[in-house]
Amino acid sequence: MGKGGEKGEESGECKPQVRSYTWEEIQKHNLRTDRWLVIERKVYNVTQWAHRHPGGQRVIGHCAGEDATDAFQAFHINPSLVQKFLKPLLIGELAPGEPSQDRDKNSQLVEDFRTLRKTAEDMNLFRASPLFFSLYLAHIIAMEALAWLMVSYFGTGWITTLILACILATSQAQAGWLQHDFGHLSVFKKSSWNHIVHKFVIGHLKGASANWWNHRHFQHHAKPNIFKKDPDVNMLHIFVLGESQPIEYGKKKLKYLPYNHQHEYFFLIFPPLLIPVYFQIQIISTMIKRRFWADLAWAISYYMRYFITYIPFYGILGSLSLLTFVRFLESHWFVWVTQMNHIPMEIDCEKHKDWLTSQLAATCNIEQSFFNDWFTGHLNFQIEHHLFPTMPRHNFWKIKPLVKSLCAKYGVQYEEKSLGKAFVDIVGSLKKSGDLWLDAYLHK
Repeated sequence: MGKGGEKGEESGECKPQVRSYTWEEIQKHNLRTDRWLVIERKVYNVTQWAHRHPGGQRVIGHCAGEDATDAFQAFHINPSLVQKFLKPLLIGELAPGEPSQDRDKNSQLVEDFRTLRKTAEDMNLFRASPLFFSLYLAHIIAMEALAWLMVSYFGTGWITTLILACILATSQAQAGWLQHDFGHLSVFKKSSWNHIVHKFVIGHLKGASANWWNHRHFQHHAKPNIFKKDPDVNMLHIFVLGESQPIEYGKKKLKYLPYNHQHEYFFLIFPPLLIPVYFQIQIISTMIKRRFWADLAWAISYYMRYFITYIPFYGILGSLSLLTFVRFLESHWFVWVTQMNHIPMEIDCEKHKDWLTSQLAATCNIEQSFFNDWFTGHLNFQIEHHLFPTMPRHNFWKIKPLVKSLCAKYGVQYEEKSLGKAFVDIVGSLKKSGDLWLDAYLHK
């Protein structure tokens, strides 16, 4: 139960009564219809406000009943500005005898991580380079222009079309990494400018929805590799992941597919179909169902530009076929890059770990090189990106040694591997999970 507490008047203003709460009481409020969370020892009731949250209500719900301080700091580039939305939601604070962290988390580790974040701020590592992102956008537009020039001068032969498709797939992949930067508010100092350019890049350059991406991707960052919270590990019964899920499926005799062969049918289902089929259906249905009309308008502008450009050369059916093939190629690129950092890592139910430990358990890095940086959109620094999602990607290498040092101090595994091994580990992880399922299915 909450303990009564009262603040006096400050600066002549009468303050409402402030109550003190224990963690035991706060942790009860983690339901969809009853959501409390703690930020810097302040207790907020976000139940009624969650549906207005720009990042989606689910990401807030995933933090209900626990300390959300580090998540709050990670996702907002101007926390003091956001405080004006939190102020009316304040219902109390942690009781004086309660620890700042819930569920016996290592308070010294948490404090050291927050000190590291302050160090990164003092090093100006959250300040973006306008030149870097301008050149990045320019090289995407240049590829789009090159593709048009090729078909204009060399015609629509098979070799020209294949090269053109590869150029467009590269442009789309790189635009995907760029929209990721703006979506995480890591380019401009003002959130509004990031949101505007994000809609342009993901909408006009890719034909997708900014709101769809935000609501999905922020859940992944808040609770990476956590079943029922991270949508990226919701495999719709097509794959079983990690160690606990395949055993659970096996014991329950669930066999939607022969999971002991999932490392083989992965090549036929996941890389070829994710973007051209699953994502396209999800994006369009989400924009219509949730009435994201601005996103829909941006997406329509992409398709208008594309078809106006290529119908004169390929016709309607040919342009549709080309677009499908481009997305087929991009999908392979996207799947291998995004899954190599997560599928081989720990995937399980909610364990309520601290921010540093939970992010490191679910992510790994890929060795740095100019090619790896470009090819992955700097997602080879997945650990640093997950710890500091609003940090501009060109600064990840600067904070990396400090992150490794902090992990070494507390015995938190910091995993880094080559690009080739990362790709191999995806398949190996799927095979391992499939074997666990088969053993449990047959013998448990």
